[in-house]
Amino acid sequence: MNAYIFPGQGAQFVGMGLDLYEKYPLAQELFEKANDILGFSITDIMFQGTPDELKQTKVTQPAIYLHSVILSKVMGDSFKPDMVAGHSLGEFSALVANGALNFEDGLKLVSQRAQAMQKACELQPSTMAAVLGLEDALVEKLCEETEGIVVPANYNCPGQLVISGEVAAIQAACEKMKEAGARRALVLPVGGAFHSPLMEPAREELAAAIAATQFKEPSCPVYQNVTTTAVTGSKEIQENLIAQLTAPVKWTQSVQQMLADGAKTFTEIGPGKVLQGLVKKIDRSAETQGVELT
Repeated sequence: MNAYIFPGQGAQFVGMGLDLYEKYPLAQELFEKANDILGFSITDIMFQGTPDELKQTKVTQPAIYLHSVILSKVMGDSFKPDMVAGHSLGEFSALVANGALNFEDGLKLVSQRAQAMQKACELQPSTMAAVLGLEDALVEKLCEETEGIVVPANYNCPGQLVISGEVAAIQAACEKMKEAGARRALVLPVGGAFHSPLMEPAREELAAAIAATQFKEPSCPVYQNVTTTAVTGSKEIQENLIAQLTAPVKWTQSVQQMLADGAKTFTEIGPGKVLQGLVKKIDRSAETQGVELT
């Protein structure tokens, strides 16, 4: 079975999507449509902006979404997923890929999500940190024992977990992780505590936007970050998308479930190769690949 996986924030690079724009009329049409929907020229920033311009949440999230979705569209008949999943933001790309959302609605939701998250970040100083070399259960325990808000946010692969929360709590938790034998406990250069209770204001805003958007029954299951299981009901998909903002991204568990359900090849659709690397760390025998366009 073919599993198609879609990356999240952090996979962006300057120049992303320019090859698609120049080569495919459909890509050019969709990129121009995106500029109109967003009300600014995201293609200018994607194709020739600075890394700092591209790093703004309100730009990064739509940019990665556009690269992933447009790449899947220009694949034409060769794009045949049996199951899909996306890492955080990538879940929206996955839902366009399996027909649960259309291109325009997906982009509007991603843009609203990004702006809501940006606003939530500005309400309270917060951050995230990568913890390498500790068991998940120990990271969870040390987070619970740390004063303030600090929670596991991304279960990326065995031995690689990202924590999220208040700045002081993250710093204190990192010291505990190092004392417990973590190979690294490193504060990340992000402007907010994604996938933590501090995203509650953004969750409420996104819930209203999702409620006003039409979702269809998908063509194949999506393995969502919140549940890690195959989901096909449009109402459940919506609920999980809303919950995702304040809940952890259970990527390790999602990939393990996809493998258990018969996934043979994982194809990453979008910028970079981060997810291919994570899948290999979760199960070395899994086949991974990117997209080779002729």
